[in-house]
Amino acid sequence: MTFWTYLLHCADRTYYTGHTDDLERRLYQHQEGILGGYTSTRRPVELVWAEAFATREEAKATELKIKNWSRIKKEALIAKDWKRLKQASIPPAERAARASTSLGKPPRLRSGMRDEGDSLLEAAPPPVIVLVRPQLGENIGKAARAMLNFGLTELRLVAPRDGWPNPDAGPAASGADIVLANAAVFDTLAEAVADCTHIYATTVRKRGVSKPVLTPEAAAKAVHATAGRSAYVFGPERSGLETDDVALAHSIVTVPINPEFGSLNLAQAVILLAYEWSKGVALASPPEVPLDPPADHAEFEQLIEHLNRDLDAAGYFFPPERTEATLRTIRTAITKTGWSYNDIRMMHGIIASLGRAKKIL
Repeated sequence: MTFWTYLLHCADRTYYTGHTDDLERRLYQHQEGILGGYTSTRRPVELVWAEAFATREEAKATELKIKNWSRIKKEALIAKDWKRLKQASIPPAERAARASTSLGKPPRLRSGMRDEGDSLLEAAPPPVIVLVRPQLGENIGKAARAMLNFGLTELRLVAPRDGWPNPDAGPAASGADIVLANAAVFDTLAEAVADCTHIYATTVRKRGVSKPVLTPEAAAKAVHATAGRSAYVFGPERSGLETDDVALAHSIVTVPINPEFGSLNLAQAVILLAYEWSKGVALASPPEVPLDPPADHAEFEQLIEHLNRDLDAAGYFFPPERTEATLRTIRTAITKTGWSYNDIRMMHGIIASLGRAKKIL
């Protein structure tokens, strides 16, 4: 079977990314609004790019990757402009740093990146999330949902109490099925983190073990700066990590929290660390919707004249000696709005309607 990752160009000029095992049928569903959701209110849609994969996992992973891209990167992909795509993949700060080399200044590399020839390669893979002796399947599902929200997909389970797979995990994951499907199970924490070069134990206290203590933000920066694979380790819901678990870690991550109520559930703890890590990668922002350009100044002048005329007829300018100052204030307020032609046209209509309402009364 063939699986597809695809890009649609919507009527509002935004892009939608998806994956399917039947591209023709899925495109028809989008066009007819059968699927509901994002594209149903942005029709018609146009298929602008698609690529075939041998497995659903590959197609889903590609969908998640492209979905997080900027508009510029998506359009470079559609145009098959690989040079522009490569350039757009470099963070703005890094592009500025590269430009500074023309002035004889050495470039500054983003944390977690290394320069190799003419390209920048990610030095640090995303951290793995390790749940030690998790008790409830629904908490595993919620943790998977939190992971995928911020681009993490590798989940490892150490001796889950109720075994694995767990039927309660799927509904709680709310669609983060790829995380659950690829979850690996281990008998011990040592086995789960055997391939990791740095291990972060999440706990609210040191439990008698002397380790460097970091905030989630500091830990995220360290992960991006570490060449090898890192692991965030979380303990059971009821008791947290045991002393022996913490002893295995290289660092402790502690969340600054209300000392009167230090209770975080498992998914909350996962999402805090995942969010801080995500700040170092390019995740999706809300769809870019181009704003209408500001109207010409002449349009503003006509609106000001219209407003001043109706205000004068209504006796607004009182006392008379304050008229000039009031007119100046009105002009200042309106000219700094940056309104488009449609905005100004709407304001003309509002002013005219208010004038008509007074006459009727």
